[in-house]
Amino acid sequence: MRAIWSGEITFGLVNVPVKLYGATRSHDLSFHQVHDDDHGRIRYERRCEVCGREIDYEHIEKAYDDGDKTVVLTDEELEALPVEDDDEIDVVQFVPDEQIDPVLLGTSYFLEPVGRSAKAYVLLRRTLEDTERTAIVTFTLRTKTRLGILRVHGDLLALQTLRWPKDLREVDFAPAKSKISAKERDMSAALVEQFSGDFEPEQFTDEYQAQLRELVDAKLEEGEGVDTDETFGQERAPTSEQDGKVISLMDALERSVTTRRGAAESSTKTSGSRQESGSSTKSGSGTKSESGTRKRSGSGQKSGSSEDSGSRKKSGSRKKSGTSSTSGSSRKSSTSSKKSGKKSA
Repeated sequence: MRAIWSGEITFGLVNVPVKLYGATRSHDLSFHQVHDDDHGRIRYERRCEVCGREIDYEHIEKAYDDGDKTVVLTDEELEALPVEDDDEIDVVQFVPDEQIDPVLLGTSYFLEPVGRSAKAYVLLRRTLEDTERTAIVTFTLRTKTRLGILRVHGDLLALQTLRWPKDLREVDFAPAKSKISAKERDMSAALVEQFSGDFEPEQFTDEYQAQLRELVDAKLEEGEGVDTDETFGQERAPTSEQDGKVISLMDALERSVTTRRGAAESSTKTSGSRQESGSSTKSGSGTKSESGTRKRSGSGQKSGSSEDSGSRKKSGSRKKSGTSSTSGSSRKSSTSSKKSGKKSA
């Protein structure tokens, strides 16, 4: 086990070096939440209700709300508060065991003796056992001052936290007064006697957790489990504010430029291939035009061959996009030829 605290038990002039260990653990199966559709893990985010951003722990401070106003306390202000020495368990009183109300009891810890000699540790444990007394102590754990008790647990000393008196709620109810006969009390005592015995915690089991474990094991054997790594999915880069992520203006601009540049390069490659195929188609008609006179070329332009007409119709969309520059220059050349023919006539 790993010690969570180390220090000394002090009472009078006696110091007992000890280490503190958690005495209990949970046997319950631990669950987490997943999406019922794809079994992805459900995460809880620390999101600010003002700016809507997810906040890192380093930017989170504590605050107290009194109903009308909220007071923010920084880490520096909290650290400046006076606290007792965090390495001492100070015994302030020894009281009879029966005076400790179980409702006040909290978390339990085991104390391990530290050093070459455990004589002071053993002496304190035996003294508590012989006198049937419980030590009331104060100590600091995780920056909080706590009230607790030292008591005997087998060969060890156990430290158990106590709730402060203000932590107990005041109740406004009580059982109604009832008249109980002597015969009823005798019968009740006889029933108690039938159920009497020595307390052996090992004979009790948590039936719910046992059946829950059987259910989980059965589902695993039947192959109903999913791969744990797949429940975490892949880390997604934030794309918009709608995804719950806030991206900067520079990120948005860079992504837009990259996307636009990729689309432009793709368009250029497509139009280039179309332009090359268009040029090879017009090469045949260009030979006919060069073998004749310009007048014949002009008249041929008016009548138009079926092949050229079909070619122009098919390349209409390419004219709009500005990719069929050859077709446009050919028509200009024909028009100038017509004009020169009229002048010579």
